[in-house]
Amino acid sequence: MIDDIDRQHLRRCLELAAQALAGGNEPFGSVLVSSDGRILFEDHNRIAGGDHTRHPEFAIARWAAGNMTAQDRAEATVYTSGEHCPMCAAAHGWVGLGRIVYASSAAQMTQWLSELGIPALRVRPLPISEVIRDTKVDGPVEEFAQQVRALHVRSRSG
Repeated sequence: MIDDIDRQHLRRCLELAAQALAGGNEPFGSVLVSSDGRILFEDHNRIAGGDHTRHPEFAIARWAAGNMTAQDRAEATVYTSGEHCPMCAAAHGWVGLGRIVYASSAAQMTQWLSELGIPALRVRPLPISEVIRDTKVDGPVEEFAQQVRALHVRSRSG
């Protein structure tokens, strides 16, 4: 169930995704929130330099592994503009982070890219639940998905 606090953090993810796009990156943004509601870490996509592993969800997993206890990680929530890719989902699972809330799904992104004439991605866009099995996942959140789509359209239209 998505509540107003979830919506607030998803809005921040969209702001971060727009920052990524403004910096020449693909539009993805993510926020790590503690169980008591504090924003612990946030980042956006940073692949413009050629390193396609510089996803915000991966950065969150690495930060959490070095800065949080296992219990704190399990009780935290990761908010993100787009559903984790398999690399990021695996990192999330290995580090033991808690709930994931995403604005738009991998399936939606696949459809949007197809509509834009973009070839299929090299890495399959699997649902998070096909990569990690014991994490509570909420998404997509339709009220934000079309905003994410608009960012992706802008990223492809230069």
